[in-house]
Amino acid sequence: MAQAAQKPALNTGDRLVTAIPLLSACDLLDRYRARSLSPTEAVDAIVAQIERREPDLCALYAFDPEAARRASRESTDRWMRGEPLGPLDGVPVTIKENIATAGVPVPLGTAATELAPAAVDAPPAARLRETGAILLAKTTMPDYGMLSSGLSSFHKLARNPWNPRLNPGGSSAGAAAAGAAGFGPLHLGTDIGGSVRLPAGWCGLVGLKPSAGRVPIDPPFLGRVAGPMTRTIADAALMMSVLSRPDGRDGTSLPEQAINWADLSIALRGLRIGLMLDIGAGLPLDPEVATAVERAASLFEQAGAQVRPVMPILSRDMLDGLDDFWRVRAWDDLSRLSDERRDRVLPYIRDWAETGAHRSGLDVIRGYNRTMEMRKGAAALFADHDFVLSPTAPVPAYPAEWASPLHDPSRPFEHIGYTVVWNMAENPAVSVNAGFTAAGLPIGLQIVGRRFDDRGVLAMGRVWEEMRGGEMRWPV
Repeated sequence: MAQAAQKPALNTGDRLVTAIPLLSACDLLDRYRARSLSPTEAVDAIVAQIERREPDLCALYAFDPEAARRASRESTDRWMRGEPLGPLDGVPVTIKENIATAGVPVPLGTAATELAPAAVDAPPAARLRETGAILLAKTTMPDYGMLSSGLSSFHKLARNPWNPRLNPGGSSAGAAAAGAAGFGPLHLGTDIGGSVRLPAGWCGLVGLKPSAGRVPIDPPFLGRVAGPMTRTIADAALMMSVLSRPDGRDGTSLPEQAINWADLSIALRGLRIGLMLDIGAGLPLDPEVATAVERAASLFEQAGAQVRPVMPILSRDMLDGLDDFWRVRAWDDLSRLSDERRDRVLPYIRDWAETGAHRSGLDVIRGYNRTMEMRKGAAALFADHDFVLSPTAPVPAYPAEWASPLHDPSRPFEHIGYTVVWNMAENPAVSVNAGFTAAGLPIGLQIVGRRFDDRGVLAMGRVWEEMRGGEMRWPV
């Protein structure tokens, strides 16, 4: 059960500044419109929160408080004139460092990268900034984004705000830590196998992996998407109303669609929901995680949905084939580096990628073909179901210094089974907090929908927030 907390309160005469970092983007915008809070005051309070907690969490890269303050003053002036720039004007955001922002180098989490300022904003960053969002900082990630961890050869070790001895997950590690610690309401991550949803689950956040092509991204790659990481479903929907605008730089970008992202209503009665407690490969499911997901399924059933167990759609061969495919892809990148630069790569990643040199072309094609098998299994499943419930991760958060729950480069993906299939199948999937372990660690519930039903997935997440009850007591 989520830990209960009172809604953050603000007194217009003597503001409780410590409450501002807990406000959602929707709350901030309501207060801007009512002139009971300004973007300048919001940014000042959030910068103070960052200065309190960042030394312990190491979530940020290229933190620029003065630039954020300048932008906040400009936003405040626009709101005072009644002329906001767009739907996110004055809302503080962070952006994962592998999403280019003009003038800032993109290290890709590794000390092996030759640093040079990015020439232009990548599509998701451009969408946020052109609507008035205030960029506080970029957020940290592991080398090349190939770990579900905050471990990096370039950035300091990112930690989980719920327990700094533990991992926030990854590869959107800093984004998850920043979201849970109150470093603003909106955070942008990327996900190719679970890199938004896994850290969101381990840090108690909402993390949406949109349908492939829904959010334009540059550079695109098989399964790779950008998506929101927020503390509420409503904020994720607000971000999607901006992020989903097409961009010609991404050849996979979906055409513009008239989606009412603000409408999070859905009728549960008669919906066919699959319950997947066994994905078919990887780590066994932790009993506390299983209990939380089963409870969620029971509440959906009590509300009128038809919930039934479904068979796994992942196999050992599929997961191992994907591992082969990604090892060779990673080795392609590392093999282009000089020996000196390659030696700077995190040893775990370097050791894993170097084995790709020994995979054959046949291994690569077979690995790629396994992704097509995942798509086929997902299509068959959704022929008979509207949504699927599962854990986000099979286990709770693990030690901060580990690269993965097993910390073994020969078995790097044992924890991503529940998430990676939806990247390959291109379905939308959201992680929402399902409750906590006895040790107080967040547990993620994953809700998956049919391809392109991103709004429906968010609507189901909003229903779950209401069923779950209470408000999260964030570790600020």
